[in-house]
Amino acid sequence: MSDEGEVMNQQTTQTVGVVIPFLNEEENIPVMYQRLTAAMASEPEQLKIYFVDDGSTDASARLVAELAEKDPRVKLLRLSRNFGHQIAITAGLDYADTDAVVIIDCDLQDPPEVIPGLLAQWRAGHDVVVAVRKSRDGETWLKKFLAASFYRIFHKLAKIEVPMDAGDFRLADRKVVEAMRSVRELHRFMRGLSVWVGFKQTTVTYERAARYAGSTKYPVWKSAKLAWDAITSFSGAPLRWMMGAGLTVSAAGVLLALRLVFKKIFGIDETVPGWTSQVTLLLLISGIQLMCLGLLGQYVSRLFEESKRRPLYFLQEVVDSEGSRGRDRR
Repeated sequence: MSDEGEVMNQQTTQTVGVVIPFLNEEENIPVMYQRLTAAMASEPEQLKIYFVDDGSTDASARLVAELAEKDPRVKLLRLSRNFGHQIAITAGLDYADTDAVVIIDCDLQDPPEVIPGLLAQWRAGHDVVVAVRKSRDGETWLKKFLAASFYRIFHKLAKIEVPMDAGDFRLADRKVVEAMRSVRELHRFMRGLSVWVGFKQTTVTYERAARYAGSTKYPVWKSAKLAWDAITSFSGAPLRWMMGAGLTVSAAGVLLALRLVFKKIFGIDETVPGWTSQVTLLLLISGIQLMCLGLLGQYVSRLFEESKRRPLYFLQEVVDSEGSRGRDRR
């Protein structure tokens, strides 16, 4: 009977996969592994760790490969080149064959000790548990200001309720992961997709720490690009702004024409020629036209890139306790 009970327990034990995308994080990987395994040691779920190498050029991949050889819970997914953070997360989700998946960065700004709290909400019946930051230590005031501004602007523009001040650190149930896998768009905003697919969602707050070691792999320009991808992927508001700008300039042109007609009828003669105002209006209108064309071009460019239907990524190899084996893509 005891053997049968042990078999039953093995069959009912749930699994949790932790997806960790990284790029040149050789100083953080050993500490992340130690803290993650310690945090999960008392949890009933079986742990699997998916390190996703997004084209590292330092010793990061080698360190993870060594961990994978020693610990069967660890798997290394090496992308063939740097495809970007959001694509690296996608690769991890594609390969995570577990009942729930946690997404966490390797810089230890998101403490792995928070994961048991996410699991508690998952066990309570929530399908998505988003970790929301109460503070952002170790970041410049500019980055904090831009991040806060983005979330509030995105919240007003998008048709989905993305929690304020939340990054990619979250837990998703298997059915949510499967839903996200079915979405293969190129310009990805994963934290938006996890909300867009729906299901029962909740949040857990935590104190975000400063980066443990190394330099950030997400400077302001990359954050700005991600913000732009997020807005254009989930909102058509910029196109509506473009139309509004065109209507405003057109209305100003009509008012100027009426003003000239009025002066002509009543014989009002201007001593000042008005050359400056004409040139100013010409530059203003030309600038708005170029801006609108560029904005429209961004959306057309995305349509063109999506129409090619290229694979999101390619894998150079997968390394686990059984050794290295080549894979192209999932």
